[in-house]
Amino acid sequence: QLQLGESGGGLVQTGGSLRLSCAASELTFRNYNVGWFRRAPGKEREFVASISRSGSITAYTDSVKGRFTISRDNAQNTVYLQMNSLKPEDTAIYYCAASRLTLPSETDSDYRSWGQGTQVSVSS
Repeated sequence: QLQLGESGGGLVQTGGSLRLSCAASELTFRNYNVGWFRRAPGKEREFVASISRSGSITAYTDSVKGRFTISRDNAQNTVYLQMNSLKPEDTAIYYCAASRLTLPSETDSDYRSWGQGTQVSVSS
């Protein structure tokens, strides 16, 4: 099964930036759609962003549009989430996940492979 590992989380002040990375264990990563999800304290896991195999199709939840950018480098088996203008409400554990469905999805149950998550904390 595809192994995923997130990195790049940390503690930043409001308005700061972080870039999360999701690295895969296999060269076949390019055959997977990838999503970023997050779970804030006391809340359900929610969709953040997704990207198609080629990177040509992306989607974002409304609360991060214009601030977050998802991208991928298939040569490096890595997907990125650039997060700018961070807000305290972005504080959460961020997970990347991979899916072999035809199109990227916003539904976490469509993703079969998950990373362990990376903590993002934004102070006010």
